[in-house]
Amino acid sequence: MTADQKVLSESTSSAAPSALATRSVKEAAAFLFDQLVGVAQRHQPEIAPVLRGFASSAGLPPALLGRALQAQGIWFQLLSIAEQASAMRRRRTIERAKGRDELLGSFAHVLADAAKAGVTADEIRAQLKSLRIRPVITAHPTEAKRVTVLEKNRKIYLLLKDLESSRWTDRERAARIGAVGDQIELLWLTGELHLEKPTVEHEVAWGLHFFAENLFDLAPEMLASFESALAAHYPNERFDITPFFQFGSWIGGDRDGNPFVTNAVTRETMVVNALASLDYYRQRILDLARVLSISERSATIPAEFRAALEAELAQVEDAARIRTRNQGEAFRQYLTCVLRKLDETILTTKGEGRGKARYANADELIRDLRALEQALTESRSPSLANDMVRPVRRAVEIFRFSTVRLDLRENTTRTNNALRDIYRIKTGKDAPDVDSPEWQAWLIAELAQPRNGLPLTGLAPESQDTLDMFALVADMRSRLDREAFGSFILSMTHSVADVLGAYVLAKHGGLYLDDAGLELCTLPIVPLFETIPDLRAAPVIMRELLRVPVVRRSTRWQGNVQEVMIGYSDSNKDGGFMSSNWELAKAQSKLTRLGEELGVAIAFFHGRGGSVSRGGAPTGHAIAAQPAGSIRGRFRVTEQGEVVSFKYANRGTASYQLELLASSVFAHALKSEREDALVPRAEFDDALEALSGASLAAYGKFIADPDLVAYFQAASPLEEISLLNIGSRPARRFGARSLADLRAIPWVFAWAQNRHAITGWYGVGSGLASFIEVRGERGLQLLHRMFEDSRLFRLILDEVEKTLAMVDLSIARQYASLVADEAVRKKIFSAIEAEYHLTCESVLRITGGGEIGARFTDYQARLAHRLATINEVNREQVELLRLFRTTEEEALKEEYKSALLLSISCIAAGLGATG
Repeated sequence: MTADQKVLSESTSSAAPSALATRSVKEAAAFLFDQLVGVAQRHQPEIAPVLRGFASSAGLPPALLGRALQAQGIWFQLLSIAEQASAMRRRRTIERAKGRDELLGSFAHVLADAAKAGVTADEIRAQLKSLRIRPVITAHPTEAKRVTVLEKNRKIYLLLKDLESSRWTDRERAARIGAVGDQIELLWLTGELHLEKPTVEHEVAWGLHFFAENLFDLAPEMLASFESALAAHYPNERFDITPFFQFGSWIGGDRDGNPFVTNAVTRETMVVNALASLDYYRQRILDLARVLSISERSATIPAEFRAALEAELAQVEDAARIRTRNQGEAFRQYLTCVLRKLDETILTTKGEGRGKARYANADELIRDLRALEQALTESRSPSLANDMVRPVRRAVEIFRFSTVRLDLRENTTRTNNALRDIYRIKTGKDAPDVDSPEWQAWLIAELAQPRNGLPLTGLAPESQDTLDMFALVADMRSRLDREAFGSFILSMTHSVADVLGAYVLAKHGGLYLDDAGLELCTLPIVPLFETIPDLRAAPVIMRELLRVPVVRRSTRWQGNVQEVMIGYSDSNKDGGFMSSNWELAKAQSKLTRLGEELGVAIAFFHGRGGSVSRGGAPTGHAIAAQPAGSIRGRFRVTEQGEVVSFKYANRGTASYQLELLASSVFAHALKSEREDALVPRAEFDDALEALSGASLAAYGKFIADPDLVAYFQAASPLEEISLLNIGSRPARRFGARSLADLRAIPWVFAWAQNRHAITGWYGVGSGLASFIEVRGERGLQLLHRMFEDSRLFRLILDEVEKTLAMVDLSIARQYASLVADEAVRKKIFSAIEAEYHLTCESVLRITGGGEIGARFTDYQARLAHRLATINEVNREQVELLRLFRTTEEEALKEEYKSALLLSISCIAAGLGATG
């Protein structure tokens, strides 16, 4: 792989040194690279010189080129594994040398700072009461790796971690090195690409993979870490830590533009999710029953627990056998009874219940586990209660009988169509325009009328399907768990009427607390504001919405919280990076103040993606830059595709990422309204408004060019990305071919592949240059101060600069050569080239840096390991696009397609993000 791989291949041999514990990323990567080359040498010797950088892949036959691309993609996976292992070693080194208080991203660090700053225990308790954190796993198609590949990556990570130990003999070490080679060989022999488009069921299994591997265990451990940090820094205080950290999901519930998510699919998803958690609890309780072999001759069993045990034995059929088999072992007898009820719960969830005693809900299992904890504590074994039983009980509190809180999502086009149908049936007339006062008046009247309980008849199939979706919630809540659903997300919310319409549908679906449907809605209705105009309109919409009595009653019942979702992806596609970030910040600030004025907490659900242009940014920095008071302990965020696998595929990384997210949210809640860096400054806000306006004008002019779509389709693998089969959802919501209807994910994905990456920087240079031109030296000095003192502005410039470091105009020009119309090619590419140079110059002028990316040494090192190979693959991809699009011979075209898709997957792995 050119010069970088030459260095790697020369820096190590296949026999790894005695330990990897002190090795750098480069050394660990070199070890893995050498193993990969060895595999390639055995299976495809022609590829080995290409990997080592001694030969070019240019001119290889399509099939062989595909193998080379697959090998390069595997190399990026191995490099990422080496980096994750190194980061984990670095964190452990810091903790050993300086203590956990010095480890950034830990609860210990946050609470150490809080104690030093004089934050009282009462203040901590107050924040704990409102702490609610929920990462939400989505089914957005941004993960190019199959589950079987993820599993092999994890095994390599564990083996690499195992090799850090110095305890192995040479024989044992050689066996582990051989095992690493075996897993890499399996990667080589495993198809990288999905041969068929995944179904929603496949996506559900993909999401649950991370829970089974890590999250079921790690989430309770994270709560224990918080508890330990509180005890260390507030030693004489008592805190009640509730299960504030839970997981949400859109997989199987996100219907927005995905015709494959039906009510039947959602129902089946709920059952599969429930069984995942129930099976986990069964295994953990079985483990407890095996180890808690406490004899009544050795411990005093509390009388209250004995009574509880007798009550449990009275519910099971084989009580006598349980008494005999575990004679004198009350805790084992108790856990056996718990297992009997859990087994019946599992069968009932599958629809195979036998009518025996079971758990009606998670609260009953939590109650039984609490009784066991208390009994062990009273039996003078508090450590057994804390270390063995409490983690299981906390797992049930977090995951309940559903694993995740499933959100339902639909767009206003579908909901308004269903409502028009209802209007037609009820009035016999065509519905008025959805933007008219008459329409909103009808919706309010519908909310004020009692339900007669009779089903609506004569609805069109799509409308009935939408209505049945709401009815499904009530049914599955009663069958599985009261917290099985999170909320209803209304995409493309443009008005108050859009949201009121969702309340009307929920009413007809039986989701109100009273049968008449007049009191309140039990399913949170969450408007999603995605575009720049909708973000600007959000405060006005929410003010009017929160004046509607049924909405206010509903928010009070839901903890006096109204959640609002804000979209990073579409606002960026709509307005560019600078304008999107500023409009998102403004909307949050205004909505937070509105909530304070109206006496209702506005909680934000952040619709972020993995790439910078879709809101992806370092977790701690991104949260710290949120407007003061906008979080207050309530934080929901989407996580998808490669972000999920990066964060949660490996245990060490997953543990760190969970605590980093939770501690960052808690730190913001404690500090944001005290920090100077988040105090609103009129001067800074005025500057950001001006920067946003100028940036938006430049970006808007660019995307409004009528030739941009033709350029984009020709100069990127936009259309070919849809052949990757990485998600069940179509790339366009309604099948149109316009830029406006193209989803944000392929928009970002394709611009990243062709190394233009405009979604993370275009317009920023124009905004900065215009500001300096208008305001002169004083304006430049203001931007310098903002760079130092404004977290939001600093975050924007940091992420822009990182994106610019990935841009390569020479490679981008090669992609542009695919545009047949020379005039279009020159016009669009010249605009991109000019804005790129202007952005680089303007950013460096403000940051004081010598070259783009130089401030980020770790980031630059990461890129340095990858860019030579990515560049080579980019050049191959350009030629593959040309050949794939022009070849007519079917068999040869298929070979080019396979190699092309592998190149897309390889570049995505190298960049670390797709959409």
